[in-house]
Amino acid sequence: MSYRMKFTYTAWLVAFLLIGSLWPAVSYATHVRAGEITTRRLPGNSLTYEITLTVYFDEARGRDAARQQETVTFCFGDGTTQEVRRLPPTLLRGNPNTSINIYRTTHTYPGPGTFSISVAITNRNNGTINMLDPVNTSFYISTTISVNAALGLNSTPVLLNPPLDSARVGQRFCHNPAAFDADGDSLAYRLTIPQQGVPSNPCRGVVVNGYRDPARGINPNAQTEAQNAPATFTINPITGDLCWDAPGAAGQYNVAFIIEEWRNGVLIGEIIRDMQIVVTDNPNRRPQLQAPADLCVEAGTLINQTVTATDPDGHRLELTAFGGPFNRGPDGQPYPDALVAPQAATFTTPNQPQNSPATGTFRWQTNCSHIRQEPYDIVFRAVDFPGRNATQLATLQSFRITIIGPRPQNLAARPTASPTGGRAVQLTWSPYTCAPPGSLMLVYRREGCPPLQLSPCQTGLPPGSGYTEVGRVPSTATAFVDTLNLRRGIQYSYVIVAQYPLPQGGVSIASQPVCFNLPLLAPVLTNVTVDSTSETRGVITVRWTRPLGLNPGDLGAPYQYRLLRSTGLGTTTFTPVATITTTLTPGVADTLFVDRGLNTTQNAYTYQLEFYFTATNGQLTRLDATEPASSVRLSTTPALRQIQLSWQAQTPWSNDNQRHRVYRSRRGPNGPFNLIAEVAVQGPNTYVYTDTGSDTFLADGNTSLPLSADSSYCYRVETVGRYPDSRIPVGLLYNFSQIICASPIDTTRPCPPVLSLDPLDCAALTDESFCNQSSFSNNLRWRYPERDARNQLCDQTITSYNIYYSRYQEDERSERLTSVPAPVTTFEHSSLTSVAGCYYVTAVNRRGLESAPSNRVCNDNCPAYKLPNVFTPNGDGRNDVFQPLACPRFVETVEFVVYNRWGAKVFQTTDPNLNWNGKTTAGQDLASGLYYYQVTVRFASVSRNAPPLVQKGWIQLLRDGVSMR
Repeated sequence: MSYRMKFTYTAWLVAFLLIGSLWPAVSYATHVRAGEITTRRLPGNSLTYEITLTVYFDEARGRDAARQQETVTFCFGDGTTQEVRRLPPTLLRGNPNTSINIYRTTHTYPGPGTFSISVAITNRNNGTINMLDPVNTSFYISTTISVNAALGLNSTPVLLNPPLDSARVGQRFCHNPAAFDADGDSLAYRLTIPQQGVPSNPCRGVVVNGYRDPARGINPNAQTEAQNAPATFTINPITGDLCWDAPGAAGQYNVAFIIEEWRNGVLIGEIIRDMQIVVTDNPNRRPQLQAPADLCVEAGTLINQTVTATDPDGHRLELTAFGGPFNRGPDGQPYPDALVAPQAATFTTPNQPQNSPATGTFRWQTNCSHIRQEPYDIVFRAVDFPGRNATQLATLQSFRITIIGPRPQNLAARPTASPTGGRAVQLTWSPYTCAPPGSLMLVYRREGCPPLQLSPCQTGLPPGSGYTEVGRVPSTATAFVDTLNLRRGIQYSYVIVAQYPLPQGGVSIASQPVCFNLPLLAPVLTNVTVDSTSETRGVITVRWTRPLGLNPGDLGAPYQYRLLRSTGLGTTTFTPVATITTTLTPGVADTLFVDRGLNTTQNAYTYQLEFYFTATNGQLTRLDATEPASSVRLSTTPALRQIQLSWQAQTPWSNDNQRHRVYRSRRGPNGPFNLIAEVAVQGPNTYVYTDTGSDTFLADGNTSLPLSADSSYCYRVETVGRYPDSRIPVGLLYNFSQIICASPIDTTRPCPPVLSLDPLDCAALTDESFCNQSSFSNNLRWRYPERDARNQLCDQTITSYNIYYSRYQEDERSERLTSVPAPVTTFEHSSLTSVAGCYYVTAVNRRGLESAPSNRVCNDNCPAYKLPNVFTPNGDGRNDVFQPLACPRFVETVEFVVYNRWGAKVFQTTDPNLNWNGKTTAGQDLASGLYYYQVTVRFASVSRNAPPLVQKGWIQLLRDGVSMR
C-alpha cells in the first residue's frame, strides 16, 4: 500500500501548561488521557511476544492517581492475565503536566491464532465533553495480533507522535500518529469510538457511554474553516491524516482510530489508539512550512534536505521531526529497539526557538539495510511562540522517502552447451552485495531487443514490457544458464532483477538489458509445401539450407541430415523419414526431400531436421536441430452464397506482413486453379479470406461468377514468409496448402425472436397473496420478426422454438427447457418454487439451423419479512412466541440476534420463523423490558450475489399477566 500524498496539519497546541488553567479541580482518581498497546515477536520462539502499554497520565489534575498506578492488568486474549509493573515514568517533552507511563512484559501463547490484547484502567481524566461522566468512565484499549510462525519476526507499528493535541475553534486541525512499521508492512487507518471496560469482565470493552462525534455532536451548527459546509471529522485511510475541519466548541475531546497492519494482502493485526484533543478559542495564525519534495533514491544515497518555516505574525518558531528513520520515540529519546539499521537519520536545528524564517536540516546516509517496498514517512512540525496569552499553533507536512535496491551491473551473455545437450545461453553479472539473506536474482527474457523504457523510480519490469521470467537463483550467484525453448534465428534480450524477502519485500531496479543472437551453425528449414492432396498418395516437399556459418572442414566430415516428421499441426512426436549423408561439397543436391504416401487430405504434417558431424572418435554427433515447421492447413466455412477460407501454419519463419495468394478451381480438385486474390496478412489472426465468387486477379483470366449452392468449389492457398533474422539470407519463402473443396449455403438463417415475460407486480401484492402457495409459474411470450427492409435475411420457415432457462442472472450457460412447435409463441414454465429466473428463446428452421438467442429476460421475487415490536411470553396462549408477521415470502436463510440494553447478546437463532419464547439461548427467562435485535435475511433472488436484508429494531417483552389479542 504505497501512496504519495502531501498533507498540512494545523491548530496544534503544544503549551499544555496554558490549557491546564482551563480545567476545574476534580478528584485525584482521574488521570488517564490517552494511549495504545504495541507488540513485538521475540527471536527464537514463534509464540513469545513482548507487549508494551504506553499511556499518558494527567499530572496537573491526577498526580496522586498517576503515582499510585504502579501496576495494570494485561489480558492476553488467550484466557490468561498478568499484573504488570510500570517502568520509571517520564514527563512528555515540552509538557510537564503529562507523563509517559510504560508497562512492558513478555507472554508466550499456547499456539497459533488471533488474539486481542487489552488493558482497562480506572479512570479517565475529567472534562471530556463528548462522552458522559468521563471521571467515572474507565480507559480501555486493545490491540489484535495474528500469532503465526509463517509471518516470521513481526512487530506492530510504533506511534512516534504523542496522542495529545490541541486545536482552535473555527480553524482546521490535523494530527498524524507518525506510525512506523519496522518490518515494512502496509498500514491502513480508520476511525472508531473510544471504549470503556466492563466492570464484570475487565478483559472486555464496550463503547464509552454517550459518545458524540466531535465534528457536530457538541455544536450541530459547526462549519468548516472555509464556512461553506458542515464541519467534518475524518481520517485518511492511507496516510493516517486525522483532520477536524473545524472545531465548533472549546473543550476537551477524546477520539480513537484503528491502524491496520497488512502483509502480502493479509490483515495480520490492528492497533487502537485513544487520543485527547483540547480545543481553545484564541486568535493566532498558523505557521507556513515548506518540506522537501518526496524522494526515491537507490540505497547508498546521502539524503540532505533543508526544511523552512515562516510565521505570518512574525512569531518565533520551533522545528521538530518524527519518523522511524530517527530511531527515537515520542519523548525524543533513543528508541529501545532500533527501528532502522544504522545509520539513523538526523534533523538539525538550533536548541532554542528561531526567528522567522526558521530552518532545519534533514540528513540520512542510506544503505542496503534500508531497502524496503513501503516508503519511509517523515513528519515535520513547525510550532509558533505567540506569547503567554495566545494559543500556540503548529503546521505539519510529510516527507516520503522510498529507498530501492540498486541496479545489478555488467550483465553479459554468450552461447554455451546445455548440460543435457542442445542450445543454451550463459548469463553472467557482477556480484550483487546489496541484498539480505533470502534474496533472489530473477532472470527475465523476451524475443527482440527493443529499448527498455523505465521511469525514474521504476523497480522490476513494468507491465507490458514483454519479458517473461525464465529462472531464479540466490542473490549470491553470478551466473545462470538458460535452456528454456531457445529458437534459432531469434534475437533475445535478457534482464535481471534482485528480489528481496518478506516482510520488507520488493525488487530492485532492473539491470540494463543485454541482447543475444544464437549462432547459426545448423541448417534452417525453408519450405514445407503440399504438392499433392490425397488420402493415400499425398506429397509434401521439404527444403532447407546448408548449415549457416559452417564451412567444410570446420567440423569432422562426413556430415548427415536426419529429417523427422510428426503428424499434425505443430505436434512434436517425431519419427525419422529420411537420412542424407553429405560432405557439404558445393553443387551437390543434399537439401531437399520429397515425402510421399501421405494423407494430406486429413492431416497437416510438421518436420524437424537434425544435423550431425563426425567427431574425433569417428562417431556421428548431433550438432543441432532446426525449429519445427508445419505444412499450411486450409479450412473452409460455408455461408450464405459465400465461402470463408482460413489457414494457419506453425513455422520458424514469419508469414505475417506479406501478401498470401488464394487459388480457386470451379472444376474440381484437379483444376485448373486460378489466382483470384492476394490477401494482405498483418498478423496471425488475419489469415482469412471470404470468397463471394469474384476474381480480383485477372492476369490468368476472369473467373468471376456468383457462387451457387449446387456447385462445389476447390481452393488452395500459397503463403509467403520471411525469417526475421537478417543472418538467414534465404529471401521470401513460398508454401502451398492442401486442396480443399466446399459449397456455399443457399438458405438464410433464422433471426432471433423477441421475448417478453409477464412480470411480478410487487406493489400490487398483499401480505396474504402468496400465503400457503408453494408452486409458481412464469409466462413467456415472443414474436418472430417478419421479413421487411430491416430483416431481409430472416428465414420465415420456422418449425420450432427452443426455450432456455437459468436460475441466476450471473449464470453464463443456460439449460434448454423444452422445444415447442411453430406457430406456438407462448410457454408456461410451471411447478417452480419461486419466480426468480432468466430466459431466452431461439428459432429453428426446416434445415435444422438455430438462430442466435433472443433478448434475455429475467423475473425476480417479491421478498417480504416483517417483524412485530412487542410480544407477551406469559403462557396465556396468546402472542407467547415472537414470530414474523403474516406470511414471509421467498426466505432462504435467517440469522436473528437479540441484545439487552447493555449490549449483551441474550438470544440467537437461524429458524426462519424465529419462535423466540422470551428465554435466553440457554433457556433462562428474560425479564420484561426493551430488547434490541438484528436480523439478517437472505431471500431467493434472481441474483446469486444479492445482498441480504439487514434490519435492526427493538422488541418490547411483556410479562406479569399482560396479554395481547
